[in-house]
Amino acid sequence: MTDRPTDLSSFPSYRQPGRTLLSARKFALMASVVAGLGVAAYGFSPVRDVNVFSTPAHAEATGQRPIGFADIVERVKPTVISVKVNINEKVAKNDDGDDDSPFPPGSPMERFFRRFGGGDLPPGLRGGGKRVITGQGSGFFISADGYAVTNNHVVDGASKVEVTADDGKTYSAKVIGTDARTDLALIKVEGGSNFAFAKLADGKPRIGDWVLAVGNPFGLGGTVTAGIVSAMGRDIGNGPYDDFIQIDAPVNKGNSGGPAFDVDGDVVGVNTAIYSPSGGSVGIAFSIPASTVKSVVAQLKDKGSVSRGWIGVQIQPVTQDIADSLGMKKAEGALVAEPQKDGPAAKAGIESGDVITSVNGDNVKDARELARTIGGMAPGAAIKLNVLHKGQDKVVNITLGQLPNTIEAKADNGNDDNGGKATRGTDVPKLGMTVAPATSVAGAGKDGVVVTDVDPKSAAAERGFKEGDVILEVAGKTVTSANDVREAINAARSDNKNSVLMRVKTGGQSRFVAVPLAKG
Repeated sequence: MTDRPTDLSSFPSYRQPGRTLLSARKFALMASVVAGLGVAAYGFSPVRDVNVFSTPAHAEATGQRPIGFADIVERVKPTVISVKVNINEKVAKNDDGDDDSPFPPGSPMERFFRRFGGGDLPPGLRGGGKRVITGQGSGFFISADGYAVTNNHVVDGASKVEVTADDGKTYSAKVIGTDARTDLALIKVEGGSNFAFAKLADGKPRIGDWVLAVGNPFGLGGTVTAGIVSAMGRDIGNGPYDDFIQIDAPVNKGNSGGPAFDVDGDVVGVNTAIYSPSGGSVGIAFSIPASTVKSVVAQLKDKGSVSRGWIGVQIQPVTQDIADSLGMKKAEGALVAEPQKDGPAAKAGIESGDVITSVNGDNVKDARELARTIGGMAPGAAIKLNVLHKGQDKVVNITLGQLPNTIEAKADNGNDDNGGKATRGTDVPKLGMTVAPATSVAGAGKDGVVVTDVDPKSAAAERGFKEGDVILEVAGKTVTSANDVREAINAARSDNKNSVLMRVKTGGQSRFVAVPLAKG
């Protein structure tokens, strides 16, 4: 619900709970932490001549005080707010008469409800009809006139938003704009004009840098926890723009939307998700980088929404198997699984199987980097893409469209005249699966062949093939029958290929799969 960072434990892949140059003095102090044990209990002291870890007795004898984060916290804590929201939801009843989730099936909010809601809701909030769901989160001011940042999932669907400042005063707030793709929201506090505010960091933190998380865990406003940057560039399966900072500062339910500060007191990230088998902090939290926050918040303040560049392709990473199948030396770039009909890429001549290797001369490391690069550009911008097309490099000029708010591609759920029963199919030797023409299988459409059976011990099963998948192409050739598949495989063997590349559609989404070829 809105009162917690996204819990990622129940998903197959995780889902949404300035570069600091240290002085010689700070470096020495941090070195003493590595050398000593029990720093949480004893702290550490500045050194004079040598790096000596200070015990309390030593500090008392010399008149020195342990160094901590108190000065930083004193400066940044007034910028952090607690966010309380009310959501009016209609309650449905399931067949058992129990409360059903008021959120869309499969949505993050629905998952929160399933894990933390239902039977745990107060009695006054249960039952049919309508109810008011109260949630809590965190946020921080970014300007003296009351603009503040929090998570989209904290205020999503809120009918009322209130914030409590560090001094205990409560204010009404309104939502200026939200961006579900990055889980960010901009709100504006009403009734004040001289708020303490935080600065977003200009650079990126380094792995190992100190971070302080300040927020409202479990409704306990003004809570400070400390840790380090554990990793950078984390992809937690939230979407194509995943680029999270992983921190080990304890973050719990209610910390969502709160800031992670560096030792200069600048915000390096917005805490948005945790990995937690138990529902509580296990020292793995994810923050949205300050660079992303800056660009998103600027658009939200200007027009209340975010516009992103769009080229209209389904893309996937280039694995080593795929690179070998395409004759590439390195597994880099973004493989185009399918260009969207009438999208900018399709109009420019980009086809399935093409690999986008650079944008405006800058190399593309992988599919995720391409998505972030294009998404960070304005619709209408003219760009140049370097593309590997059928083994040849070419340059494609594209004018970016605007990323649609909804996914337009849908699976073909139509029916044909065979009563919904798939034919048994024809075996494809040495791949461990049988296929049948798509036209003979209900709802499969008119293109390709449908996988009707997979040997669980086969190469096909190892590569994730399952019954109902539609094979559209094999080795760049369109297939409509089992014989087409066999011929394409035999041709690949004749060319001494170790694997064959297949374009496969599952539930309306296309991808390429490199399937190893058995010898002989």
